[in-house]
Amino acid sequence: MTMPAQTLGAPSGRAESAYAWVRLLASMLLGTLGGVGMWSFVVELPVVAADLGLARGEASLPYTTAMLGFAAGAVVIGRLVDRFGIIGPLVVSTLLLAGAYIASAWAASVWQLALAHAVIGFGSSGTFAPLIADISHWFTRRRGLAVSICATGSYLAGTVWPSVVTQFMTGQGWRQTQIVIGLLCLISMLPLITLLKPRIALPEPMPAAAGGTGGRGALGLSPSALQVLLMVAGLACCVAMSMPQVHLVAYCGDLGYGVTRGAEMLTIMLGFGVASRIGSGFIADRIGGLSTMLLGSALQASALLLYLWFDGLTSLYVISALFGLVQGGIIPMYAVLVRDFFPPHEAGTRVGLALMATIVGMAFGGWLSGAIFDLTGSYARAFSNGIAWNLLNLSIVVFLMLRQAGRRQIATA
Repeated sequence: MTMPAQTLGAPSGRAESAYAWVRLLASMLLGTLGGVGMWSFVVELPVVAADLGLARGEASLPYTTAMLGFAAGAVVIGRLVDRFGIIGPLVVSTLLLAGAYIASAWAASVWQLALAHAVIGFGSSGTFAPLIADISHWFTRRRGLAVSICATGSYLAGTVWPSVVTQFMTGQGWRQTQIVIGLLCLISMLPLITLLKPRIALPEPMPAAAGGTGGRGALGLSPSALQVLLMVAGLACCVAMSMPQVHLVAYCGDLGYGVTRGAEMLTIMLGFGVASRIGSGFIADRIGGLSTMLLGSALQASALLLYLWFDGLTSLYVISALFGLVQGGIIPMYAVLVRDFFPPHEAGTRVGLALMATIVGMAFGGWLSGAIFDLTGSYARAFSNGIAWNLLNLSIVVFLMLRQAGRRQIATA
């Protein structure tokens, strides 16, 4: 049932309600549980390849379709959340996620497995962008922190699920593991969703002439132009981000350190990424989303430069920790910017579009870095390519900040 914001203790410029923090915790847990769709097949890939007699490239297809499903779901489910609230779409996405996992246990070919994982990715997406958009309505003073904490669910999923899946797979095999994951999601997620039942009645959108929230009012840009710029920025920052995240293990193998060392560095990177996401929320609540994104983007470019200059074992551990510490907070800022510059009733769709672009950037950047390595025989050019995309992101953020400063000067005059 939709209720007035004041009835639920919704934000009004003062401290957020106790329920808002309970809702945030439930959202983060849902993100951690539902995030399994992004991480389980990474662990299962070599076992599935051996079981079905697939080449490594063929066996990677389910992961690709899962990411495509995740990207599509971020927009579709986000739009449904804007129209119907979070409960219905989230229940549907949970049923799709659990059902597809269970069905995938009977896959007899890579194409059947790929189709199942496309549905898995679609269902999993309901616990990322739509939840982030929803929680943004419940916080005002600490919105940046709330959005960042909610977004840590995907990183926590990457920290928790691989070891859980490996444990089950070692004892039961990958098919039985798929069934266990599906049942676990069903049993754990549906009760958590009931905690999100209260719904805030969002304010009616103000006419543009009245100076309502919107890209043109704040930045002098049309909403469509601003959305495109945010999507290009998201694509660019994640093409840069994907280079170490996707290829760090292989890079360590090429340097002679072994894939185990690379996996350790990746774990450290993700762990520091969790701290980065939460820390960026504190910063955003003090200096704003655009300034926080500028800081994160500039530091990410600096960390990528360090990968070019240092390749010693100790150096790579330190740089990977630093990279995680500076890049983890960038993604939540897109949700903060959407809430800053667009009407609340469009948050689900627009956050979904922005975060969809980041997912496409990760997928495209991972492939592009590999293609550059194949052409050059070295990851040096791939790191340089990442820096170039990072500079594109940085230039868009600077452009938006200059537009904002110019509009403020006009308003003051």
